[in-house]
Amino acid sequence: MANDVKKVVLAYSGGLDTSVILKWLQTTYGCEVVTFTADLGQGEELEPARRKAELLGIKPENIFIEDVREEFVSEYVFPMFRANALYEGLYLLGTSIARPLISKKQIEIARKVGADAVAHGATGKGNDQVRFELSYYALEPEIKVIAPWREWELTSRTRLLEFAETHQIPIAKDKRGEAPFSVDANLLHSSSEGKVLEDPSEEAPEYVYQRTISPEAAPDKATYITVTFEKGDAIAIDGVRLSPANLLTRLNELGKENGIGRLDLVENRFVGMKSRGVYETPGGTILLQAHRGIESITLDRGAAHLKDEIMPRYAELIYYGFWFSPEREMLQALIDKSQEFVTGSVRIKLYKGNVEVVGRESPYSLYNQDLVTFEEGAVAYDHRDAAGFIKLNALRLRTLASRHRKMG
Repeated sequence: MANDVKKVVLAYSGGLDTSVILKWLQTTYGCEVVTFTADLGQGEELEPARRKAELLGIKPENIFIEDVREEFVSEYVFPMFRANALYEGLYLLGTSIARPLISKKQIEIARKVGADAVAHGATGKGNDQVRFELSYYALEPEIKVIAPWREWELTSRTRLLEFAETHQIPIAKDKRGEAPFSVDANLLHSSSEGKVLEDPSEEAPEYVYQRTISPEAAPDKATYITVTFEKGDAIAIDGVRLSPANLLTRLNELGKENGIGRLDLVENRFVGMKSRGVYETPGGTILLQAHRGIESITLDRGAAHLKDEIMPRYAELIYYGFWFSPEREMLQALIDKSQEFVTGSVRIKLYKGNVEVVGRESPYSLYNQDLVTFEEGAVAYDHRDAAGFIKLNALRLRTLASRHRKMG
């Protein structure tokens, strides 16, 4: 099976599953393993991953750990938020948007160390296997991809633990039992799925939530903030300019404190099944409302409506794993063009799980108070022009009505 692979780059978290995968690659493929661990803002220390890899026999020069938080937000999260992307109208795509970056880094490392394969720890039922592998192939067409969960016979928790014990892989006490649910996290969100969440008729237990307090426990007093945008990207909070990752971190803190960003969703996976997930995207939920707020005064109606029309397609491409596809890049060019004058400030009210835009201003605002006022004045709008405008738009309706009358 395995003698055609000499060196493989593994997306490695340092947890039990990817540690088992690491050893399985060594024993099954007899190849050299290189590990890549990305700091995406998941909130965990990454040095233990280095020590675990060394313990499993990985050479220090074959262990790559990289802080990619700024790149993640500036090159992936922010472009996505320029589009106001929501999958199936609700999901802010927190897991989906992280996969192309991890894949890109794996391919870069593979080129650097001369690896002929890459591997991931995604299961054979989920979306992530598709996202990783479409990205790999888009960046390196001839790369060999190893997906252990589709190949091995460690199909139960018991077998996984037995393999770990046989190969002297350390197992934390809290990993010996069946996990009540699985978690994926990064700076944009946390995602919880499986086990106690599999019955969509049952409310998710409060202990599932990790990044937000409940709206009921949030302060009884509203929090007001001002978010400043420049060409569609948030650059400051309350006048303090922040880097992309630090800005999202601050929004996460504000969202957490006010019980903002919870979503209990049954979604349609790309592989064909429905799945229930509990998502927490506190900062992203605020950012989406703020961005739509600044767009409301800076985008022309035609541009705004066109963006809303293409958004579901754009979101679907990200969810399905086509970040590096030409169609996503084409849509991104259109979206980015729309953001040239999306600059200004939005005042936001945060209160018990709610995000409300209460003010917005921009040097490029298209809002003309003289045009919208009910007071008469010397403005560019003549009320009498509306009669002809309405009659012209009513022409086809009147023609249809005349035909209906003749027929019956």
